[in-house]
Amino acid sequence: MALKSTIFKADLSIADIDRGYYRVVMIARHPSETDERMMVRLLAFALHADDALTFGRGLSTEDEPDVWRRDLTGAIDQWIDVGLPDEREVRKACGRAREVYVLAYGGRAVDLWWQNAREKLERQDRLAVTAVPIEASRALAQLANRSMRLQFTIEDGHVFVADVATSVALDLEILKSMLAGR
Repeated sequence: MALKSTIFKADLSIADIDRGYYRVVMIARHPSETDERMMVRLLAFALHADDALTFGRGLSTEDEPDVWRRDLTGAIDQWIDVGLPDEREVRKACGRAREVYVLAYGGRAVDLWWQNAREKLERQDRLAVTAVPIEASRALAQLANRSMRLQFTIEDGHVFVADVATSVALDLEILKSMLAGR
């Protein structure tokens, strides 16, 4: 019998330099998913917060991102993956979506992944790649709880995440920016 996903409720309050955003979201953690990965998915959601943004169906679903936004016609506006996705899958996503974002985490593994994928991915105009420092992703994992109230403050690549007892400050590292005009 397959293990079922664990449902987490995250009450997010997101403030960035130009707007305020508030939303309660449900996020399902796949049985093989770590708290660290789930929290990086929440971070990805916060960085791109929009009422049309939704979580993908999970790790076991191929050909679907971790987070995405579709327009009213069903076309994919934003495709957002976390972790270290296969560069072929990222290039394929660039052909399907208007914008593709990768939020990479994993410490030294990010450096190795980017070193191997960089040459092919730098040619993708619709792609932005950002790295989350290992200390930050691990600290985010410590905030994981079945019922969370999180405050995200985002400004110029600096993110501050807090719950009632703990806070995590992180600086994201831009590995690749999307080309202007996108």
